[in-house]
Amino acid sequence: MSDRSRLSNRVLPFALIAVGGFAGAASRYGLAVSLSTGFPWGTLAANVIGSFALGVVLYERHFADAVSTETRLVVATGFLSSFTTYSAFAAETAGLAPSLAAANVAANYALAGVGVVCGRWVARWVS
Repeated sequence: MSDRSRLSNRVLPFALIAVGGFAGAASRYGLAVSLSTGFPWGTLAANVIGSFALGVVLYERHFADAVSTETRLVVATGFLSSFTTYSAFAAETAGLAPSLAAANVAANYALAGVGVVCGRWVARWVS
């Protein structure tokens, strides 16, 4: 294997993750802006949708293993890890009134967990 080929094999995963990460972060920002109110609905929606999609992608590998490693890098490691966000969730929660903060924490954890379980169910169903 040539040095150029080895370099390409090392750089390609980073490039795939970077492309997915850029698209995920931009999509999350767009969702947050479009759902902008006094409550962080955009972040909640991103975390729930992203958790569902991650459940599909991760469990697809377990049930069918039809998605390539490169696709998983772009979608799961790149896009979904940037689309979902703990840092914005934490910062937005800290800025809420205590009762809204508690509701936001409960909603994010409960609905994201349900999202992963539903994603698993979909992955099993389609495989």
